Order: sequence, then C-alpha cells, then structure tokens
Amino acid sequence: MTKLLQIVVEGNRGSTGTIAESIGELVLKQGWKSYIAHGRFPRSSSSQIIRIGSSLEILIHGITTRLFDRHGLGSCRATRVLIKKIEKIKPDIVHLHHLHGYYINIEILFNYLSNANLPTVWTFHDCWAITGHCCYFDYVGCQKWKTNCHHCPQKKEYPASLFIDRSKKNFYLKKKLFTSVSNMMIVTVSEWLDSIVGNSFLADTPRKIIFNGVNVDLYKKTPLMKSQATKKSLKIGDGFMILGVANTWEERKGFNDFMRLSKRIGRNDFIVLVGLRKSQIKNLPNNVIGIIRTESMEKLRDLYAAADVYLNLSVEETFGLTTAEALSCGTPAIVYNATACPEVLDVNTGFVVNKNDIDGLLESIEGIRKNGKEFYSSQCRERAIKYYNRVDRLSEYLEMYKQMIAG
Repeated sequence: MTKLLQIVVEGNRGSTGTIAESIGELVLKQGWKSYIAHGRFPRSSSSQIIRIGSSLEILIHGITTRLFDRHGLGSCRATRVLIKKIEKIKPDIVHLHHLHGYYINIEILFNYLSNANLPTVWTFHDCWAITGHCCYFDYVGCQKWKTNCHHCPQKKEYPASLFIDRSKKNFYLKKKLFTSVSNMMIVTVSEWLDSIVGNSFLADTPRKIIFNGVNVDLYKKTPLMKSQATKKSLKIGDGFMILGVANTWEERKGFNDFMRLSKRIGRNDFIVLVGLRKSQIKNLPNNVIGIIRTESMEKLRDLYAAADVYLNLSVEETFGLTTAEALSCGTPAIVYNATACPEVLDVNTGFVVNKNDIDGLLESIEGIRKNGKEFYSSQCRERAIKYYNRVDRLSEYLEMYKQMIAG
C-alpha cells in the first residue's frame, strides 16, 4: 500500500494545516495510507497524526531563536524521534510544508532525507526557505537573499532574534541542506513565488506551480435573504459592506490603510475586518466592525457572500487565498499591485491599485458600486471554479506523487 507522510506546523488548522488535511483525505480515497506529522494545535484528522516534540521543546526552540537567531536548529530530540517513526512507517513519498514554527530541526531532517533518497515534495507557502532569516522581504525592499544574506534588516521580525544576527550563517546552511536532496520537487503557489525561487539558490531544483485551492462547494453565493440577515447581524442594514480577512492584522497586511480608508468612505459605508485581536477591536472607529478570528468556514462564507466588495490590502502575499475565496462567493475584489496579489484577479473580477493608494481604492470602490456587485458576480465565480477549485488543485499533487514514486 502506498504511503504518504506530510510534515506541517499546525495539524488540520490554518491555511497550510487545512491543505495538508485535504491532501491526506484525497490519498485515502485512493486507497493509500496517510500520515501527518505536526508541531502543534491539532484538530481531528482523517490521517494518522504524529505529534512532533512537546510544548516544552517548542518553548525552548523559541527561546534559542530569540537569543541566538537559530530558528530551525532547535528541537533536536523531537526531530530524531520523528525520523525513527518515519523509518518505521517507510513512506513512499514525503511532503513538506512550513518548516518554520519552532518545531523541527532542519539540519537533522535534511541530512536524513538526503541519505534516504526519499521522493520529497516541498510546498513553499512563503520565502523562509531561501533567506537567512525572514519569511518575506518585499516590504522592506531587501534583495540580499539573491546572493548572500547578512545584516538582516528584519532581524526582530518573525522569527524574531532580539540580539544576534546569524542570517549569513543561516543562509549558507540552508543552501547546503536544501540543495542536498536529489529527489525533490518544489511546489510554488503562484507565478510570482515561482519567479522568486528561480532567482534563489534553489533555482536548479525542479519545481512546479500549483495554486492554492478553494472549496468551491462551500464558498459560494448565498441567497439574498441570507446576505441581508448577515448584514443585519453586523448592524449594517442596507449599507455598503467592504470586507477584509486575515489571520493576523498588522501593517504588512494593510491594517493601517484600512484605518486611513475608513476616514474617507461614505456615511453609509462600513468596513468589516475579520481576524482582529480583542485589543484591536476596542480602538476601532465607528464605521469599522471588528470580528475575531474564526475557524468556522460557514461563517466566513456568509461574510464573503454578504460583502459588496472584498479588499486585500496586503503588500506581501505568496498567493492570496482569501481573495480567491471571495471570488468563489461571487464577490469582486480590489488588491494592491504587490507580489502575487494581482494574479488572482482579471479585469472582469476586480481592480488592482498601487500600494497604499487610498485615492485609487476609493475610485475602484466607486467603480464597483456604480456597476453593482451582480455585474461581476458570475465572472468571479467562474474564475474561482476554473483556476482555484480545490479538487482540481489537489489532483495535481496526486499526479505529481505518482510520477515521482514511479521514478
């Protein structure tokens, strides 16, 4: 029986954990065995779950990162235990997702993968693998990752180091480790990310673009009465609803621009932000409605479907899944002309404006208001089904697995 083992930081939670779970469900339907090794936050799973390490080991890993900038180099015992389990399972293929998150030792893991010569897939959900420290660099305009990281301008950003800058050593260690696995395929989730990897030390490693997928059967338009009820529950009534969604809200995700926008929208316009902390919600202006992070996809679907327009004001996205989810619900979107964000849209499904251009946002919002949501709705849905249908995207992974196992 064919066996797949995935490694991911969160078990069936968050975007990457959910992707890993969906892949596991797919291969189980094919009669395979599916194992998911995770660092923390597990939820129930169809696959066999393997916990990597303990909460204490994650804490210690976090402390060594803060003090010595050795992220990915803690969790030694936890990783050795994992490898013993992998050797017992004897998977036919290994699929890596996020390896940052204070839960695994990349040196021990990649030395094993290199020696075992296991077919390995690694999906890049951000840029951490090709830098000496950070997950994103576009926001600060850093290009050091192309040649040699050093004197990291984001040393105190996740995974933060308070004192020591090891970015140069980390860069060369990653280069050595990540180019050592001869039978590895890198999956990038956007054309933008693919071009970035193509300019990194992993340029010669085989790679394939597979967009992140949306459950188009769940994320879809809801009846008008349902959307009206959703707006009523938010105390918007017949107002114009501008929606934004993020796991965490910070300047990079566009929080400050939403606040600037709130000062200039109409009296019957309301901004709804999902994923805020309680402390952030306390200080919002009257025309901004804050909602804490929700794990309910149905609740999120209802918000997407009720919104008149979806705004993704992030300046650093390797894909932009929330934008694709909004399209699937028939809601047009506006994004910044930054990183992978524009790829999700076309001229029939929304607008692309320059970063931090509030005037451009207002003009685009007015364009959608003038045309009406229904002018865009069917084309939004069609684009989501054509390019971002989760079933189709997962099938690409399955075919890739089969080809790699066959050699």
